[in-house]
Amino acid sequence: MPALKTLIESRRFETLITALIIVNAVTLGLETSEKAMAVAGPLLMAADQAILGVFVAELMARFLVYRTDFFRDPWRVFDLAVVGIALVPATAGLSVLRALRILRVLRLVSMVPSLRRVVGGLIAALPGMGSIMLLLGLVYYVFSVMATKLFGASFPDWFGTIGLSAYSLFQIMTLESWSMGIVRPVMEVHPWAWLFFIPFIVSTTFTVLNLFIGIIVSAMQAEHDAEASAERNALQAEQEAILSEIRALREDVRALRTEADRAPRG
Repeated sequence: MPALKTLIESRRFETLITALIIVNAVTLGLETSEKAMAVAGPLLMAADQAILGVFVAELMARFLVYRTDFFRDPWRVFDLAVVGIALVPATAGLSVLRALRILRVLRLVSMVPSLRRVVGGLIAALPGMGSIMLLLGLVYYVFSVMATKLFGASFPDWFGTIGLSAYSLFQIMTLESWSMGIVRPVMEVHPWAWLFFIPFIVSTTFTVLNLFIGIIVSAMQAEHDAEASAERNALQAEQEAILSEIRALREDVRALRTEADRAPRG
């Protein structure tokens, strides 16, 4: 197993798997083209199955090497789940799983260290993002109730219910056709409506969403700092090991010199 472990942990092997993921992404994309399938459909399907076979063999090799430790690495479990989806037969009830084969492309996240850092930062930001989502939900509920009561009678398609109001407010928050599409028509009937919409835009688009960005940036910076600290600690440990070896060599040289001085000279 040492030789197999050396192989799967080598840089060339990881580069090969990364290249196969990219090729698989291209072939899966070409399968959506009628022209490409008409010209090289069997070839694309064969390439997809061959690459899937390589992925399965790779995961089996990793399981043989790591045994139960295989499941301690969340990235290996992620790879297993993504590849496992493609092995489920796409029968009538599970035909949607065929479309989920494209999830194999997400294996790039586990293979590229920089992408792993980004995902790690996003995961670290989830607790803070949860608090902001709760705050945003409260703001949405308050404004949705107000919009339904204020504009529901005049514009039932946009604000007739809390659900419709929430959807319309979401469109306004994204600033997609918010002025000419919704706000100005409402203001033609209710000229004072800007007193409602402007505070909503300021409190959501320009405040709450910026809090999302701030938390994500902070989490990614913390992830970067943690990685840099780990690298510094590893470098320091390596330097200390080298210094210890140098000290040991000095002691050996000193001992050899002492023995040489004490040896009788003929």
